Amino acid sequence: MILVTGAAGPTGEAVSGYFRKNGHTVIGVDKDDVDLLDRAAVQDLAARVAREHGRVDGVVHLVGGWRGSATFAETSLDDWDLLHDLLIRTLQHVSLAFEPLLRESGNGRFVIVSAKAAERPSAGGAAYAAAKAAAEAWTLALADALSGTGSAATVLVVKALVNDAMRAEKPEAKFPGFTDVNDLAAAIGGLYDRPAAEINGTRLDLTA
Repeated sequence: MILVTGAAGPTGEAVSGYFRKNGHTVIGVDKDDVDLLDRAAVQDLAARVAREHGRVDGVVHLVGGWRGSATFAETSLDDWDLLHDLLIRTLQHVSLAFEPLLRESGNGRFVIVSAKAAERPSAGGAAYAAAKAAAEAWTLALADALSGTGSAATVLVVKALVNDAMRAEKPEAKFPGFTDVNDLAAAIGGLYDRPAAEINGTRLDLTA
C-alpha cells in the first residue's frame, strides 16, 4: 500500500496513477481528507491504515507551496509561518506517525521532493529555501532511524515541476530544467528497484 499526501494536485495525481498502474493499492490524502497539521488526526490515519491494510510499502509526501519576495529585506515572516506549516510541520506529523509502519514493512520507501533552491537560496527566496532545507534535514534523520530495516527515506531534488496543464497555459514556454511530474513518478517508482541501503539518506538530483 502506498500513501500519497498532497494527492489532489497534478503531481499527486501523476504519482498515484503510476503506482495504481503498477498494481499497488494507493491511498491519496489531501487537506479535504485529513488535516495534516493535526497530529492526532494523522496518528489516527496511520492506525486506520495499519488496521485495514496491515502494512505500508511507501509514503510519498507531496505537500508543498511557494512564497517569495522581490528582495531579502522585503521577506515576509508570514510567508515563513505558512511554509513552515506546509513544508515542515506536515512532514513531521506524517513521518512520526508512519515511521513504525515503514520499519515493519522491510521494503518501504519514504520520499519527499525538495528543490535546488535549498542548496543555492536566492535573496528573495529565503523563507522557501530555509523551509526546504529543514524538510531535507528532517527526512535524513528519518533515514537514520530506518537504517538497517530494509526501508529507506530519500530526498528527490528538482529545480521545479511541470505538468501538461502548465504547458497548455503557456505553450510558448520551454520550462528549462523543470522535471515533468510523470518523470518524477517514475523516479519514485524506480527507488524500489534499488537496495534500500543504497538510497537511504541520499539526495537524488533529478536535474542532473
